[in-house]
Amino acid sequence: MKVLVVEDTATTAAVLVRHLEALGFDAIVAKNGEDGVDAFVRERPDIVLLDILLPGIDGIEVVRRIRAQERDGEWTPVIYLSAKNDDAAIEAGLSAGGDDYLTKPISPVVLTAKLRAMQRLAQAQKSLLLLTQRLDEANRRLQEMVHVDGLTGVANRRAFDARLSEEWRRCARLEKPLTLLLFDIDYFKRYNDSRGHLGGDDALKRVAQALSGALQRPGDLLARYGGEEFAAVLPEVDDEGGKIVAERMRAAVAALRIPHPDSPIGRSITVSVGGASALPRKTARVDSPALLLDLADRALYRAKAAGRNRAVVLPAAMLTGSEVVAPGA
Repeated sequence: MKVLVVEDTATTAAVLVRHLEALGFDAIVAKNGEDGVDAFVRERPDIVLLDILLPGIDGIEVVRRIRAQERDGEWTPVIYLSAKNDDAAIEAGLSAGGDDYLTKPISPVVLTAKLRAMQRLAQAQKSLLLLTQRLDEANRRLQEMVHVDGLTGVANRRAFDARLSEEWRRCARLEKPLTLLLFDIDYFKRYNDSRGHLGGDDALKRVAQALSGALQRPGDLLARYGGEEFAAVLPEVDDEGGKIVAERMRAAVAALRIPHPDSPIGRSITVSVGGASALPRKTARVDSPALLLDLADRALYRAKAAGRNRAVVLPAAMLTGSEVVAPGA
């Protein structure tokens, strides 16, 4: 372990260094307060020994600056070594962030005991910090597992539901539009029947990557909605903007040119897209995310009924009445 010694008296510093090295510590010496702070930032020692009376800034100010330099969760034991042994000096030093206070002349036995105690505390604190970091990483990975589709790597249905509700409330507060897109791979059952589930899984991964790559804003979300269906949440996008995004995403899938000989509408995999756009709280007939989802589903039916491999995105007010999709989805 490294010990920083901040001591302006050369003989005292030399004695401390010899004692520290005999105990197996690496000693770093600074002769004044400013150099002590610089050495702390540069060396990141495990323990600090310092005098209170120093040239320039005193030891109490050194400790304040050291504490300000420590990273989140970091703690470095600080032991004052001072000829001042009155209660006021001890109280001031500990209140500034020091951990212990020894008066000069320093007893080698007492100093050794204090160093060993601080060493144990520092090692325990580092172990705790490491454990906390590992737990944080494990929690992050767990959250990813909870919200990410295991096959395609995009958001899953749980994440989609949460984001849709969140963006609905946010857009309502801001009085901004919200557009929802639904994607369905055309005649995917036929593709699965001819290529098998492994081939189908590979196609789903590639389609998900193409759809996700076509989204250009960090706030947009693509999710696997279920089976061969995907969904995109586009906050602060109206129906005209939704049409542009939907067509870009549809074209990205078509550009993959994944062979699909059994498709009645072409020789490669395509997607049909349906979308609905609403202004939350301003659209009287669309009063919930669930209804917006239902309207996007109706638009998807229209895209399928019109021949598939196309996008239909409309204002929510235009998506009324019942929609019928042709068989063979």
